[in-house]
Amino acid sequence: MKLISVIVTTYNWPLALKLCLDSLFAQHDQDFEIIIADDGSSAESLKQTQAFCEQSLVSISYSYHEDQGFRAGTIRNKAVALSKGDYLLFIDGDCILMPDFIVRHRQLAELQCFVPGNRVLLNSEFTQDVIAQQIPLYAKPIDYFLLLRLQRKINRISGFLHLSLGFLRHLQPKKWQRAMTCNLGVWKEDFIRVNGFDELFEGWGFEDSDLVIRLIHAGIKRKEGRFAVPVLHLWHAHNDKSKQAQNYQRLLDRLQQQDFIIAEKGVSQYL
Repeated sequence: MKLISVIVTTYNWPLALKLCLDSLFAQHDQDFEIIIADDGSSAESLKQTQAFCEQSLVSISYSYHEDQGFRAGTIRNKAVALSKGDYLLFIDGDCILMPDFIVRHRQLAELQCFVPGNRVLLNSEFTQDVIAQQIPLYAKPIDYFLLLRLQRKINRISGFLHLSLGFLRHLQPKKWQRAMTCNLGVWKEDFIRVNGFDELFEGWGFEDSDLVIRLIHAGIKRKEGRFAVPVLHLWHAHNDKSKQAQNYQRLLDRLQQQDFIIAEKGVSQYL
Protein backbone atom coordinates (compact mmCIF):
# COMPACT_ATOMS: atom_id res chain seq x y z
CA MET A 1 0.00 0.00 0.00
CA LYS A 2 1.24 3.46 -0.89
CA LEU A 3 -1.29 6.26 -1.11
CA ILE A 4 -4.04 6.44 1.53
CA SER A 5 -7.23 8.40 0.80
CA VAL A 6 -8.62 10.20 3.84
CA ILE A 7 -12.34 10.95 3.45
CA VAL A 8 -13.36 13.83 5.76
CA THR A 9 -17.09 14.42 6.18
CA THR A 10 -18.24 17.93 7.07
CA TYR A 11 -21.36 20.08 7.31
CA ASN A 12 -21.55 23.75 8.33
CA TRP A 13 -18.79 23.69 10.96
CA PRO A 14 -15.70 25.21 9.33
CA LEU A 15 -13.89 26.00 12.59
CA ALA A 16 -14.07 22.35 13.62
CA LEU A 17 -12.92 21.29 10.17
CA LYS A 18 -9.93 23.62 10.43
CA LEU A 19 -8.80 21.82 13.61
CA CYS A 20 -9.27 18.48 11.85
CA LEU A 21 -7.29 19.63 8.80
CA ASP A 22 -4.53 21.13 10.94
CA SER A 23 -4.11 17.75 12.63
CA LEU A 24 -3.90 16.09 9.19
CA PHE A 25 -1.31 18.60 8.01
CA ALA A 26 0.77 17.68 11.10
CA GLN A 27 0.89 13.93 10.33
CA HIS A 28 4.28 12.20 10.43
CA ASP A 29 3.28 10.12 7.40
CA GLN A 30 2.44 12.49 4.53
CA ASP A 31 1.78 9.82 1.88
CA PHE A 32 -1.96 10.43 1.77
CA GLU A 33 -4.55 12.57 0.05
CA ILE A 34 -7.58 14.33 1.54
CA ILE A 35 -11.05 14.35 0.03
CA ILE A 36 -13.53 16.64 1.77
CA ALA A 37 -17.04 15.17 1.68
CA ASP A 38 -19.31 18.19 2.21
CA ASP A 39 -22.92 17.23 2.92
CA GLY A 40 -24.40 20.55 1.76
CA SER A 41 -22.76 23.33 3.78
CA SER A 42 -23.92 26.92 3.27
CA ALA A 43 -22.15 29.21 0.82
CA GLU A 44 -20.34 31.02 3.64
CA SER A 45 -19.15 27.77 5.28
CA LEU A 46 -18.11 26.44 1.89
CA LYS A 47 -16.02 29.55 1.26
CA GLN A 48 -14.24 29.19 4.61
CA THR A 49 -13.52 25.50 4.29
CA GLN A 50 -12.19 25.83 0.76
CA ALA A 51 -9.86 28.57 2.03
CA PHE A 52 -8.54 26.16 4.69
CA CYS A 53 -7.95 23.57 2.00
CA GLU A 54 -5.63 25.96 0.17
CA GLN A 55 -3.21 25.60 3.09
CA SER A 56 -2.82 21.87 2.55
CA LEU A 57 0.65 20.43 2.02
CA VAL A 58 -0.85 17.23 0.60
CA SER A 59 -3.20 16.67 -2.33
CA ILE A 60 -6.74 17.72 -1.47
CA SER A 61 -10.04 17.42 -3.37
CA TYR A 62 -13.53 18.64 -2.58
CA SER A 63 -16.80 16.77 -3.08
CA TYR A 64 -20.00 18.74 -2.50
CA HIS A 65 -23.73 18.37 -2.99
CA GLU A 66 -26.69 20.54 -2.06
CA ASP A 67 -28.30 20.29 1.36
CA GLN A 68 -31.21 17.86 1.19
CA GLY A 69 -30.98 16.63 4.77
CA PHE A 70 -28.48 14.23 6.30
CA ARG A 71 -26.94 12.26 3.40
CA ALA A 72 -23.52 11.38 4.75
CA GLY A 73 -23.42 8.03 2.96
CA THR A 74 -24.13 9.66 -0.39
CA ILE A 75 -21.45 12.33 -0.12
CA ARG A 76 -18.91 9.77 1.12
CA ASN A 77 -19.63 7.64 -1.96
CA LYS A 78 -19.05 10.66 -4.17
CA ALA A 79 -15.81 11.40 -2.34
CA VAL A 80 -14.55 7.84 -2.75
CA ALA A 81 -15.22 8.14 -6.49
CA LEU A 82 -12.66 10.99 -6.54
CA SER A 83 -10.07 9.09 -4.50
CA LYS A 84 -6.80 7.79 -5.93
CA GLY A 85 -5.56 5.67 -3.02
CA ASP A 86 -6.02 1.93 -2.58
CA TYR A 87 -6.86 2.28 1.13
CA LEU A 88 -9.61 4.48 2.57
CA LEU A 89 -9.72 6.17 5.96
CA PHE A 90 -13.09 7.64 6.92
CA ILE A 91 -13.12 10.36 9.57
CA ASP A 92 -15.49 13.15 10.55
CA GLY A 93 -14.62 16.80 10.19
CA ASP A 94 -15.16 17.34 13.92
CA CYS A 95 -12.41 14.88 14.84
CA ILE A 96 -8.82 15.75 15.73
CA LEU A 97 -6.07 13.24 15.00
CA MET A 98 -2.79 12.61 16.76
CA PRO A 99 0.34 13.00 14.57
CA ASP A 100 0.86 9.22 14.28
CA PHE A 101 -2.72 8.50 13.16
CA ILE A 102 -1.83 7.75 9.52
CA VAL A 103 1.31 5.84 10.54
CA ARG A 104 -0.62 3.54 12.86
CA HIS A 105 -3.52 2.96 10.48
CA ARG A 106 -1.00 2.03 7.81
CA GLN A 107 0.61 -0.45 10.22
CA LEU A 108 -2.79 -1.97 11.08
CA ALA A 109 -4.01 -2.30 7.49
CA GLU A 110 -4.32 -5.94 6.49
CA LEU A 111 -5.84 -7.61 3.46
CA GLN A 112 -9.37 -8.94 3.95
CA CYS A 113 -9.82 -6.76 7.05
CA PHE A 114 -11.45 -3.49 8.01
CA VAL A 115 -10.12 -1.52 10.99
CA PRO A 116 -12.39 0.53 13.28
CA GLY A 117 -10.56 2.85 15.63
CA ASN A 118 -11.86 4.33 18.87
CA ARG A 119 -12.63 7.88 19.95
CA VAL A 120 -12.19 10.11 22.97
CA LEU A 121 -15.14 12.45 23.51
CA LEU A 122 -14.79 16.06 24.62
CA ASN A 123 -17.52 17.60 26.74
CA SER A 124 -19.59 20.56 25.54
CA GLU A 125 -17.83 23.29 27.51
CA PHE A 126 -14.32 22.18 26.62
CA THR A 127 -15.31 21.81 22.96
CA GLN A 128 -16.37 25.47 22.96
CA ASP A 129 -12.97 26.44 24.38
CA VAL A 130 -11.10 24.34 21.81
CA ILE A 131 -13.08 25.88 18.95
CA ALA A 132 -12.83 29.46 20.20
CA GLN A 133 -9.11 29.28 20.94
CA GLN A 134 -8.26 26.83 18.12
CA ILE A 135 -6.32 24.73 20.63
CA PRO A 136 -3.97 22.34 18.77
CA LEU A 137 -4.85 19.21 20.74
CA TYR A 138 -2.86 17.07 18.31
CA ALA A 139 0.33 18.71 19.60
CA LYS A 140 -0.34 18.10 23.30
CA PRO A 141 1.54 15.50 25.42
CA ILE A 142 -0.19 12.69 27.30
CA ASP A 143 -0.02 14.45 30.67
CA TYR A 144 -2.18 17.23 29.21
CA PHE A 145 -4.91 14.68 28.53
CA LEU A 146 -4.48 13.13 31.97
CA LEU A 147 -5.33 16.52 33.44
CA LEU A 148 -8.32 16.87 31.10
CA ARG A 149 -9.62 13.51 32.32
CA LEU A 150 -9.23 14.52 35.96
CA GLN A 151 -11.20 17.67 35.13
CA ARG A 152 -13.81 15.53 33.31
CA LYS A 153 -13.33 17.43 30.09
CA ILE A 154 -12.83 14.17 28.19
CA ASN A 155 -14.58 10.86 28.79
CA ARG A 156 -11.55 8.56 28.95
CA ILE A 157 -7.78 8.40 28.92
CA SER A 158 -7.51 4.70 27.99
CA GLY A 159 -8.08 5.57 24.34
CA PHE A 160 -4.56 7.03 24.18
CA LEU A 161 -2.89 3.80 25.27
CA HIS A 162 -0.83 2.08 22.58
CA LEU A 163 -0.90 -1.70 22.98
CA SER A 164 0.32 -4.23 20.43
CA LEU A 165 -2.44 -6.79 21.30
CA GLY A 166 -1.28 -9.12 18.48
CA PHE A 167 -3.80 -11.89 17.80
CA LEU A 168 -6.27 -10.20 20.17
CA ARG A 169 -7.07 -7.72 17.41
CA HIS A 170 -8.65 -10.59 15.47
CA LEU A 171 -10.77 -12.08 18.26
CA GLN A 172 -14.12 -10.67 17.05
CA PRO A 173 -13.99 -10.85 13.25
CA LYS A 174 -17.77 -10.55 12.83
CA LYS A 175 -18.49 -7.83 15.35
CA TRP A 176 -20.19 -4.87 13.67
CA GLN A 177 -21.11 -2.88 16.75
CA ARG A 178 -19.12 0.30 17.48
CA ALA A 179 -17.47 0.37 14.09
CA MET A 180 -18.11 3.96 13.03
CA THR A 181 -17.02 6.05 10.09
CA CYS A 182 -15.63 8.77 12.34
CA ASN A 183 -12.60 6.44 12.41
CA LEU A 184 -12.63 3.52 9.99
CA GLY A 185 -10.04 2.02 7.64
CA VAL A 186 -11.02 -0.23 4.72
CA TRP A 187 -9.45 -1.30 1.45
CA LYS A 188 -10.97 0.57 -1.48
CA GLU A 189 -11.35 -2.71 -3.38
CA ASP A 190 -13.47 -4.14 -0.56
CA PHE A 191 -15.51 -0.94 -0.30
CA ILE A 192 -16.31 -1.08 -4.02
CA ARG A 193 -17.02 -4.80 -3.83
CA VAL A 194 -19.97 -4.17 -1.47
CA ASN A 195 -20.95 -1.04 -3.45
CA GLY A 196 -20.03 1.37 -0.67
CA PHE A 197 -22.61 3.10 1.47
CA ASP A 198 -26.24 2.34 0.72
CA GLU A 199 -27.89 5.66 -0.02
CA LEU A 200 -31.28 4.25 1.00
CA PHE A 201 -30.10 5.18 4.49
CA GLU A 202 -31.11 8.85 4.56
CA GLY A 203 -31.34 10.83 7.77
CA TRP A 204 -29.09 10.11 10.74
CA GLY A 205 -28.42 6.55 11.74
CA PHE A 206 -26.81 3.22 10.89
CA GLU A 207 -25.47 3.81 7.37
CA ASP A 208 -21.99 2.99 8.72
CA SER A 209 -23.24 -0.12 10.55
CA ASP A 210 -24.88 -1.30 7.33
CA LEU A 211 -21.59 -0.90 5.46
CA VAL A 212 -19.71 -2.92 8.08
CA ILE A 213 -22.34 -5.68 8.13
CA ARG A 214 -22.15 -6.08 4.36
CA LEU A 215 -18.35 -6.18 4.54
CA ILE A 216 -18.62 -8.99 7.09
CA HIS A 217 -21.13 -10.83 4.88
CA ALA A 218 -18.58 -10.53 2.07
CA GLY A 219 -15.93 -12.24 4.21
CA ILE A 220 -14.06 -9.11 5.27
CA LYS A 221 -13.07 -9.46 8.93
CA ARG A 222 -12.87 -6.94 11.72
CA LYS A 223 -9.40 -6.13 12.98
CA GLU A 224 -9.67 -4.12 16.19
CA GLY A 225 -8.08 -0.69 16.10
CA ARG A 226 -8.57 0.19 19.75
CA PHE A 227 -5.42 1.04 21.71
CA ALA A 228 -3.72 2.18 18.51
CA VAL A 229 -5.62 4.85 16.53
CA PRO A 230 -7.83 7.13 18.65
CA VAL A 231 -9.48 10.34 17.48
CA LEU A 232 -10.55 13.26 19.63
CA HIS A 233 -14.23 13.88 18.88
CA LEU A 234 -15.63 17.36 19.49
CA TRP A 235 -19.01 17.53 21.20
CA HIS A 236 -22.00 18.48 19.07
CA ALA A 237 -25.78 18.28 19.32
CA HIS A 238 -27.42 15.19 17.82
CA ASN A 239 -28.53 15.29 14.21
CA ASP A 240 -32.18 14.91 13.22
CA LYS A 241 -33.14 11.37 14.25
CA SER A 242 -36.59 11.33 12.64
CA LYS A 243 -35.58 8.42 10.37
CA GLN A 244 -33.60 6.49 12.97
CA ALA A 245 -36.30 3.85 13.57
CA GLN A 246 -36.75 3.25 9.85
CA ASN A 247 -33.00 2.93 9.31
CA TYR A 248 -32.63 0.61 12.29
CA GLN A 249 -35.34 -1.71 11.00
CA ARG A 250 -33.62 -1.88 7.62
CA LEU A 251 -30.40 -2.73 9.44
CA LEU A 252 -32.06 -5.52 11.44
CA ASP A 253 -33.49 -6.99 8.26
CA ARG A 254 -30.06 -7.07 6.64
CA LEU A 255 -28.48 -8.70 9.66
CA GLN A 256 -30.69 -11.70 8.96
CA GLN A 257 -29.75 -11.82 5.26
CA GLN A 258 -26.30 -13.38 5.27
CA ASP A 259 -26.11 -13.20 1.47
CA PHE A 260 -26.93 -9.49 1.33
CA ILE A 261 -23.66 -7.86 0.31
CA ILE A 262 -24.22 -5.30 -2.44
CA ALA A 263 -25.75 -1.92 -1.57
CA GLU A 264 -28.93 -1.30 -3.53
CA LYS A 265 -27.93 2.29 -4.31
CA GLY A 266 -24.22 2.72 -3.80
CA VAL A 267 -20.91 4.01 -5.05
CA SER A 268 -21.06 2.27 -8.44
CA GLN A 269 -23.23 5.05 -9.91
CA TYR A 270 -20.30 7.49 -9.54
CA LEU A 271 -17.49 5.29 -10.83
